[in-house]
This record gives sequence, structure tokens and C-alpha cells, in this order.
Amino acid sequence: MKNKIMMGLWRCMLNIPPAMLDGQRARGRDKIVANMAFMTPDHRRVHHYAVRKLPFSGKPLEPASIARDLGMTLARVETLLDDLQGHMTFLYRNAAGNVVWAYPVTVEQTPHRVIFNTGESIYAA
Repeated sequence: MKNKIMMGLWRCMLNIPPAMLDGQRARGRDKIVANMAFMTPDHRRVHHYAVRKLPFSGKPLEPASIARDLGMTLARVETLLDDLQGHMTFLYRNAAGNVVWAYPVTVEQTPHRVIFNTGESIYAA
């Protein structure tokens, strides 16, 4: 059974040919690359900052504080946050425009908790 992929279909178990699995992997990889094509290094800086900062702050992050800490203009940060939220993948802002979750962490209550080895605790998105 090692290195075999099987799929259940009604009462039968079918072997999935390796070539079919390789094709699925390639299509999945291509889709991920296409979905992330919009991200510039600044998009990544803002997202990574939010992921690192949310567990320490425990509260939503204001765009002005993100801009100040990253040495960017507020207008640039707002544009980047709009892009990230618009792609519905990396972060979400509340009605006030503050970042409440940046995948994989959130300050909003969920059934999932993450506790870091440094002692911080936060909900998982």
C-alpha cells in the first residue's frame, strides 16, 4: 500500500494512477501561482507584519500604525490592504478598516486557539 493513492467509489476502492495525480498536482500548483501573482514585495511585507503583530497586540491593527512601523505612507498601506482583502485570501478588516485577521491568525474569536512557544495566544483563522 505504500505510495498508492486510492479513492472510494460506492463500495469499491480504486487505485489512482500516478500520472493522474501528477497532473492534479501541477494544476493545483499553477492555480496557486496564478492566484498569488498580484502580490508584490510590499504586499508580503504588510501581510507578514500583520501575522507577526496580531498575536502580540491581541487587538485589530490600525493602518496608520502599520504604515508607521513599516515606513510606508498611509495611502500606500491602504492600497495594499485593499488588494490583500480584495483577493479574499490573506486578510480581513473590520468596519473601521482595521486588520482583524491575517491568515493564519485572528483577533476575533474562533473555535481554534494557537499558543506560541513565547507564550502569546491567539485565535486561528
